[in-house]
Amino acid sequence: MHPCPSASHLLHSLMMDFQSSSEFNDAPQMLPPPPGTFVDREELIQHVGDFAVSQGYVVTIKQSKRDRVVVLGCDRGGVYRNRRKPVDESSAESLRRRKTGSRLTNCPFEAVGKKDDGLWKLSIKNGAHNHEPLKDLSEHPSARRFTEREVLLIKEMTEAGLKPRQILKRLRQSNPELLSTPKHVYNVKAKLRQGNVTVRNFKSLRPQKTAVRNNYQSVMEPSWRQRNPPVSFRCNPRQLRSRKPYPKLLGRVPNLIGGRFVDSKSLTSIDVVNPATQLIVSQVPLSTNEEVRAAVFAAKRAFSSWRNTPATNRQRIMFKFQELIRRDMDKLAMEITSEHGKTLTDAYNDVLRGLEIVEHACGVATLQIGEFVSNISNGVDTYSIREPLGVCAGICSFDFPAMTPLWMFPIAVTCGNTFILKPSEKVPGAAVILAELAVEAGLPNGVLNIVHGTDDIINAICDDDDVKAIALVGPNSDVADIYSRASAKGKRIQCNIGAKNHAVVMPDASIDATLSALVAAGFGGAGQKCMALTTVVYVGGITPWEDKLVEHAKAIKVNAGTESNADLGPVISKQEKERICRLIQVDTESGAKLLLDGRNILVPGYENGNFIGPTILSDVTVNMECYKEDVFGPVLLCMQAESIDEAIEIVNRNRHGSGASIFTTSAVAARKFQIEIAVGQVGINVPISVQPPFTLFTSSKPCFAGKGGIHFYTQIKTVTQQWKDLPGNVETPTSNSNGESLQLLNS
Repeated sequence: MHPCPSASHLLHSLMMDFQSSSEFNDAPQMLPPPPGTFVDREELIQHVGDFAVSQGYVVTIKQSKRDRVVVLGCDRGGVYRNRRKPVDESSAESLRRRKTGSRLTNCPFEAVGKKDDGLWKLSIKNGAHNHEPLKDLSEHPSARRFTEREVLLIKEMTEAGLKPRQILKRLRQSNPELLSTPKHVYNVKAKLRQGNVTVRNFKSLRPQKTAVRNNYQSVMEPSWRQRNPPVSFRCNPRQLRSRKPYPKLLGRVPNLIGGRFVDSKSLTSIDVVNPATQLIVSQVPLSTNEEVRAAVFAAKRAFSSWRNTPATNRQRIMFKFQELIRRDMDKLAMEITSEHGKTLTDAYNDVLRGLEIVEHACGVATLQIGEFVSNISNGVDTYSIREPLGVCAGICSFDFPAMTPLWMFPIAVTCGNTFILKPSEKVPGAAVILAELAVEAGLPNGVLNIVHGTDDIINAICDDDDVKAIALVGPNSDVADIYSRASAKGKRIQCNIGAKNHAVVMPDASIDATLSALVAAGFGGAGQKCMALTTVVYVGGITPWEDKLVEHAKAIKVNAGTESNADLGPVISKQEKERICRLIQVDTESGAKLLLDGRNILVPGYENGNFIGPTILSDVTVNMECYKEDVFGPVLLCMQAESIDEAIEIVNRNRHGSGASIFTTSAVAARKFQIEIAVGQVGINVPISVQPPFTLFTSSKPCFAGKGGIHFYTQIKTVTQQWKDLPGNVETPTSNSNGESLQLLNS
């Protein structure tokens, strides 16, 4: 019996539908990118683009309102409809089909990114596609686009005089799959001439060459200054020799957020001025609170994976980091000198002391080893482990542009934390160079972030609930406010603030050795350091020391930091110079004796510099302004005491005394001083200096608050465990096998 025609036709239709359905199911499906939150617009676009390529399609921007929304669609990649003309088709119909066939077939896929509370959120409006995945993405026109690195190479080769065909030939040596033509090179060159191409790669493609320390002109400029050199660097030689200040700068130091160096959205900037020449070195953006939130989000997102990275891998990055710092030592030193003004010798020492912290971080894993106590009760063990806190932050002062950031983030990130650094707005360059080196060393995206700014940025960091700890260095008044604000939010806080350090000179002290130490510690770095020796108390009177002290101070050569004979550079700004001069004048009028006046010093060739020569005030009392305030300049205060007991009392009464030294040949006097002095850092025949990284900075005065090193950046977790082979025979960990009470103490 044969089926009826209608039934046969239905069966055939069902078979065809099943076959087409099977073919459809067998075809590879293209998934939409997973939704998420991103630091900025570019990161969102890159996320969608990278995921699309893995699925076999290419995205393009369909619509964009740069600061609010971006709509991404699927680019079919030039897949055209069939243009062949049928034989029986009329000319009018052919023309119509040809016009419609020349358009790209639209794909319904659409992803939308919207900015919300400073972050960009991705949603998928339509995740479907009406075409098959591209089998070979090299056939897509996007494959003809140049990468950012290739654009930089085109720029460099064009400046070297190469023709487009020669440029293309060299590019294909490193990228044989490059499909671009000389016409594409011409287009890139035209955009470069018009300034329409923004290169977001902040790494220099020039070979890294370490200059001989005496050949400072050959030291490579920081990467952001290579892209946008200051106006003063573009002037003719006559203008440079005149050293007149220039008010405008084309480039700004970038923020580092989520592993990408980006310019701040803020239109407001602060000029960074060379203290010796008054030339504008760079500009610091006053970043927005939204950028702080983006940095915190990036750090929080990176924390979960970074804390689970093996400690040996984190250490390996620090090993590479310290190697890169040594490679770029000259560049760092020149950047510090140009922004801060300190001599190159002091700048190198600044980097070297910070490098010691990085070297210490290379072995910090051994210091994170916990403790294990076996069988504290029958079958009960307990152990402790150190865990990272989460997102930490660092707020820097200007006195040590390299050492202060290196005090903070290397230890923090090696312990497994992520970090947000707020460099000093007066000297941002060294911190950004260090961040570039950290990224080059392999630090993952989001582990280290940099946000520039002033008080608003500090307040935003203090108020953010996701920031667990803050380390800061700064003047007394500023740090007190930050400490109160951050503590109110329940954060860990570590403060290093300005200090008034004393030296007590006994009558039996070695004259030459003592004077050399006093002059170096009092005037080194132009007195702009927290551990500078600011006050000398002479037991028995200053008269035997006065003339030789002035003679040693006059031998100091004041000059720009880049000059080879410079012992003392300028102070950081015009405002600081005016403040220091005002304090000197006020105390001179109050009865202090001016043994040496450096206020009116003139440095040939640097007449506009913020120079103050070595200044010595004697007959200073505890009620004078320069003693009560932190001078932070090349000013040495001399006081007198009748006995060592009176000298110790003077030091102990000062609430900002961080350290004190005694110079004597008497072991009895030194021992008495060591026992009775109420400061944390004590020197015997040596001035106070920054402690090495493997020791703790200590102080009995409020110039330091909080623990240092891994004690600050980790928290201890105690685990008590019991494993029993026989269920039901379980003892409580609060009693032992004899029934005696057992108390477990958490460290």
